[in-house]
Amino acid sequence: MSATDREAGAIAPTRLAVIGAGMWGSTLGQLAAHNGHHVSLWSRHGDRSLAETVADAEILLSAVSMKGVRPVASQVRDLPIRPDAILVTATKGLDPETTCTPSTIWQDAVGDRPVVVLAGPNLSKEIQQGLPAATVVASTDFGAAERVQGIFSSMDFRVYTNRDPLGVELGGTLKNVMAIAAGVCDGLQLGTNAKAALLTRGLAEMIRIGSDWGAQVETFYGLSGLGDLLATCNSPLSRNYQVGYQLARDRGLPEILADLEGTAEGVNTTAVLLDRARRRDISMPISYQVGLLLDGSITPKAALEALMGRESKPE
Repeated sequence: MSATDREAGAIAPTRLAVIGAGMWGSTLGQLAAHNGHHVSLWSRHGDRSLAETVADAEILLSAVSMKGVRPVASQVRDLPIRPDAILVTATKGLDPETTCTPSTIWQDAVGDRPVVVLAGPNLSKEIQQGLPAATVVASTDFGAAERVQGIFSSMDFRVYTNRDPLGVELGGTLKNVMAIAAGVCDGLQLGTNAKAALLTRGLAEMIRIGSDWGAQVETFYGLSGLGDLLATCNSPLSRNYQVGYQLARDRGLPEILADLEGTAEGVNTTAVLLDRARRRDISMPISYQVGLLLDGSITPKAALEALMGRESKPE
């Protein structure tokens, strides 16, 4: 048995349907194919229908953008998928109308079938280069999480299981807002001290609203919380980081988004997050300044001044 077989658990070849053939979906499909699994990819612009792609698939992996989750889930709901199929969601975002996470939408679409959340500090380009990385798969059905773990695990891609899917999903989603703030910090050349303070207080915001949401606090100190925060807030490969960085260099948001390769989910997530924070009366000062910056109500320098000028308080 090879080292890869041992890491992947030497499970039998599995039929995997990847819904959303963008960079992240394609990367996950490549990881599974490398482990000997049968992978079919679907995209809105491809020749293969969604019905053909998911037919007889044992694992359905959704990697569509947040805006595509509900319409695609509605289509899948009406398709004859296997009764024992597992749905894996790798989307990071919040539904603007309901503040639902992707897994909530998918659970409604697939009924009693298990839903597994996949999230972590996973920059697609680094993984495609064969650089080592780790991620988390979480579900209330721990057996389903373990099966997904075996499908993707390899010597280059370490997969951990977790029993808190909401926390894992929120960690991967909320850090996108902080990544925009981190990009602004670097774009303004504020230095390492400022960046460290920003990420620390940003994590506190994530925990504050995440625990109110029902997630476990300790999950945010794991790979999908702190781990993803560190990766996304420190890499120019991150689309959300690039949004903040370019805003700090005086570029307009429409122009920035038009030049991005893919979707910066943090842009839409910020507004949804702030709406929930207001309704729950939760203090989110960094997220609030990011929201003002994105809607053009404040300049990056003014946002910094607003944060630094807040009333002194205990940590």
